[in-house]
Amino acid sequence: MELHVAKSGSDTAAGTAEDPLLGIGAAAALARPGDTVVVHEGVYREWVNPPRGGTADAPITYRAAVGADGLFESVVISGAEPVADWRPWPGAADVWTATVPNTLFGEHNPYTERIGGDWFFDRVNTWHTGEVYLDGKSMYESPTLAGVERPEATADSFDPAGSLLTWHCEAGEDTTTIWANFGGADPAAHEIEINARKFVFWPAATGIDHIIVRGFTLTKAATQWAPPTALQEGLIGPHWSKGWVIEDNTITDSKNVGVSLGKEASTGQNEWTAGTRGDKGGTQREREVIQRALALRGPAAGEPHPWHRDHVGSHTVRRNTIRDCEQAGVVGHLGAAFSTVADNHISRIHVKRQWHGAEVAGIKLHAAIDTVISGNTVHHTHRALWLDWQAQGTLVRRNVCYASTAEDFMVEVCHGPYLVDSNAFLSPWAVKDMSTGGAYVHNYFAGRIANCTEHQRYTPYHLPHSTAVHGVANILGGDDRFYNNLFVGDGAAAEAAEPGSEPVLASFWNGAIDIDGVPGQAAFTPTPVGTSQYDAYPTPQEYPHEDGSPLAGPRLPVRAEGNLYAEGAEPFRAEPEPRVVGAAPVRIEVHDAEAGAIRVEASGALDPVAPVTTARLGISYQAETGYTDPDGSDLDFGTDLAGAPRGEAVPGPFAAPSPGTRIVPAPGPARRPS
Repeated sequence: MELHVAKSGSDTAAGTAEDPLLGIGAAAALARPGDTVVVHEGVYREWVNPPRGGTADAPITYRAAVGADGLFESVVISGAEPVADWRPWPGAADVWTATVPNTLFGEHNPYTERIGGDWFFDRVNTWHTGEVYLDGKSMYESPTLAGVERPEATADSFDPAGSLLTWHCEAGEDTTTIWANFGGADPAAHEIEINARKFVFWPAATGIDHIIVRGFTLTKAATQWAPPTALQEGLIGPHWSKGWVIEDNTITDSKNVGVSLGKEASTGQNEWTAGTRGDKGGTQREREVIQRALALRGPAAGEPHPWHRDHVGSHTVRRNTIRDCEQAGVVGHLGAAFSTVADNHISRIHVKRQWHGAEVAGIKLHAAIDTVISGNTVHHTHRALWLDWQAQGTLVRRNVCYASTAEDFMVEVCHGPYLVDSNAFLSPWAVKDMSTGGAYVHNYFAGRIANCTEHQRYTPYHLPHSTAVHGVANILGGDDRFYNNLFVGDGAAAEAAEPGSEPVLASFWNGAIDIDGVPGQAAFTPTPVGTSQYDAYPTPQEYPHEDGSPLAGPRLPVRAEGNLYAEGAEPFRAEPEPRVVGAAPVRIEVHDAEAGAIRVEASGALDPVAPVTTARLGISYQAETGYTDPDGSDLDFGTDLAGAPRGEAVPGPFAAPSPGTRIVPAPGPARRPS
């Protein structure tokens, strides 16, 4: 059955195309498995809180209506409310003030709720989950009224001039007052909105399975910081459910997270920072969260379902445009397992830079077991892709990343096996490797690699294709494979270290303090683009230990074959017959920074190399598990970054290219319904 919603409707209507409902929530209250809620053009200011889900064979679908031109109609679901009653503030020119009743906010006033939680670094300022928007663009909060009257640019902002548009709030028992500096604009001639709701599309209950959300613009939510040890709020998300499909949407302006596939609250809620005991660190608290999630008993016992593929995960997030979220575009701890995040265009994540924390990335996933991250373009972020803990069976394939201020890909305290295949990493720093068990195959690296061990933290690994914990171990480093990649140097010489000198702290590389997830003992010695970062590691022939001991050495072996090094990139010391050339025969550059398109220039031939197979990759050291597809079948390396058949294997992410230039567009929402 179809239930129709339109701005001309009524919540007492029948819900037919001729007699539509007015609110999406009213349709959600009626929808049953197999039903479709069709929403017609307009702006809907509500929190869609679906009370029930569907089944694998009969999901409940929420979608924008399709117009006569075959395109989705413009349907906006917003967590914000307009404010029109602005008055000049006598304290300073360009400053206006408005007072709104607290009844506007329901149970959560975003102008009293402060951002905070585990791994949130700013303990001095007290930022709110609320926001003020001038013509749809978020302004910058000031902790003081003086910062509105005399604004100063935020030094690290991607938009220093825009950071002069500031606001400040004071909330009373019945009303909230906001002061705003609109930079000379008269608010009567512009649309001014404020955050009024925590969520846009989010079930309050867990276990609301098999929902499809398609074709909307979802925007402006007062979400809280989302660490792996608390409820991970998102503008949209399944809230510890199974089988959601979030596709062909534009998702913008969450205060923290756009799409959350993460955990619920009962397994832990910021116990590291909010608890009365301070003698357990965040790592131990996170281990406890995992064990609690596995031990949940389910709805019959009054608890959410346990962390198991029968109950949680298996989501699909595809063909969305996700932008202007200050923590992450997509986040998830535990709940993202067995999922697919594909063909999304993610940009402008953490660009205001008023505060920082260790969960900031375009895509930040913990425990991404058998999760596929493919075909995404991620740019203008702090960190593009970040896998943290338990990247096992994870596939990172055919993504394009650039304009990252830290690095394009970080993998932290994971044991593998995980595959990084046919990606283009174009930022100055390509990879931060604090893990073992990685296979890097057919990638393009324009930036450097940083590698370090982590002997202090012990993290889980799992039985194959399962959430069941098989063991815990620290990070010895290594057990990595680099096959058939193309490294193009950045023209900068390696920072030479004096003989016998200490390694450089891992917080070094972008010229600033970058401690996201990197403990003080983690260190690396800078090296050029290439695999020479691993020169201190043994080869399989030199392992297990240089002194002949049968015990595992302090580092695991590294394998490198079939790579091409150009323009100063340097190979691993023991790579057999490394291919080192001057000019790069293939160069990938950014073509349109905002649209996410890249330019591929081919000027020379690439010699064939040995193909990579599941059998050649072997098994990872700790989990003793092979590199396979999530269903356990052999990997297929027959498709290049652009989706073309690869044919004969050559270094880099593309099939053997013909000389010339081509433009590869970024993925994003389909203009027509799929």
